[in-house]
Amino acid sequence: MEKMTKDGSVPTLVWTLVIAAALCATAQAQNFPISPAQRATAQQVAQGGVPLSELSETAPDNYTVKSGDTLWGISGLFLKSPWRWPELWGMNLEDIRNPHRIYPGQQLFLVKANGRARLSTRAPSDDSEIPTVKVSPRTRVEALSSTSLPTIPFNLIEPFLAEPLIVEEGDLLKAPRIVGTRDQRVLLSRGDRGYVRGSDGPLLDPGSGKRVYRVFRNATAQRDPDTNAILGYEAQFVGRAELVRPESSREITGKDGKKQLQVEPATIDITASKEEMRVGDRLVPEPPRDLTSFVPRAPDRSIEARIVSVYGNAVANASQNQVVLINKGTRDGIAAGQVFAILKDGMVMVDRTSPDKASIKLPNERNGLLMVFRPFDKMAYALVLDITDAVNVGDRLVNPR
Repeated sequence: MEKMTKDGSVPTLVWTLVIAAALCATAQAQNFPISPAQRATAQQVAQGGVPLSELSETAPDNYTVKSGDTLWGISGLFLKSPWRWPELWGMNLEDIRNPHRIYPGQQLFLVKANGRARLSTRAPSDDSEIPTVKVSPRTRVEALSSTSLPTIPFNLIEPFLAEPLIVEEGDLLKAPRIVGTRDQRVLLSRGDRGYVRGSDGPLLDPGSGKRVYRVFRNATAQRDPDTNAILGYEAQFVGRAELVRPESSREITGKDGKKQLQVEPATIDITASKEEMRVGDRLVPEPPRDLTSFVPRAPDRSIEARIVSVYGNAVANASQNQVVLINKGTRDGIAAGQVFAILKDGMVMVDRTSPDKASIKLPNERNGLLMVFRPFDKMAYALVLDITDAVNVGDRLVNPR
C-alpha cells in the first residue's frame, strides 16, 4: 500500500481501493442471475464497443447515477433501445461485471473512438496529479442490495409479485377456507377476525414464522386467444390474513351419550384488504418476498405471444404501467426480464376505391413495449413499459428487434 503523505493524509486512490475491495466482498454475497446469453452478448460487444449509430442522439458524454434512476432509464439515455441493456453492460464489461450492481454516485463516461462507443466508470486518463484528502477513520455499513438500481421502478410491480396467482383447475378448492366470522358478520375487512378450516386436514401452525396468508376468491378461467384452450385459472386477490390460533379438535360426549369429535376452526386476523372478504374465500401461504432484479433483454429466440387479459380490471385495454397476462409461459421459453414489442392489429376494411370492393387488412403497427416479470408454466404477467396507443386484449407480441 502507498505511504502516507507528509501531512499525514492518505492518497485518495488508496482509500478508493480499500472501499472498492469492501464493496466487492459484499457484492459477491449477492446472487443475482446473469444468463449465458446476456454474458455472451456483453463479451461480444465488450471487444469493440457498439457502433455510434446505435447511440441515442442525446447520449451524454458522462452521467452521474442518481437515486431514483433505473437500468431501463439509463439504458435509454445512452442507447436507442432500452431493452438492449446487456449491450450497454458489455460496453463497460471491465468495470461493471454485473449490471445488477449499479449504484447512485457512480459516474459513467462515454468513450468514442474509431466509429465505436464504450461506456466506462473510469474517466479518460490524463496527466493531472492525483489529489489527496485528509480523512478521519469512521465506519458505516449499508447493504448494497438496498441501494443498487432496479431495472424499472420497483413500486410498479412489487404488489404483483405476490398478488396474482395462476392455478390449475380445482387447486384453489384444496386450500383452507373461511368458514365463519365473529358476531356473524357477512363481510370482513382490515382489523376483523375470522375462522378458517383446512380442506386437506386441519390448518395447523406452520412454524418458522410463516403465519401470513393471502386470501383469494373466484379462480377465473383464462383462455388462449388463438385456440380458446384454457391455459389456467387466475385467482382474485382480496387481502391478507395472519394466523392467530391453529385448528384443533377434541372428543366430547353428546346429549345422546355418544362420543363425537368437535372441531374448533383456526383463528385469523385480517391484516390488509383489497376487497372485503367473506365466508368461502380461500387462503394460500404468503410466498417469500421476491427481490429479483430484472435485466431487460430481447428473447434469445423468436417468440410470438398475445395478451390474454388486463390484471385487476374488467376492461379490455391497458395503459402504461399496467399489468397484463400473456398466453406464453416458461414451457415456451418465457423468462423474467424479457421485453416484447406490442403490435396493434391492422384494421380489416373494404377498399372502396376498387371496383371489386376487395377486403383488405392494414399492416400491424408497433404500439410499444412490455416486460415479463412473473412467468408461470403456460402464462406470464408483464408490465406495459411504454405505448403510443391503448393496449388491447388480443394484441400480438413479438421480439423487439
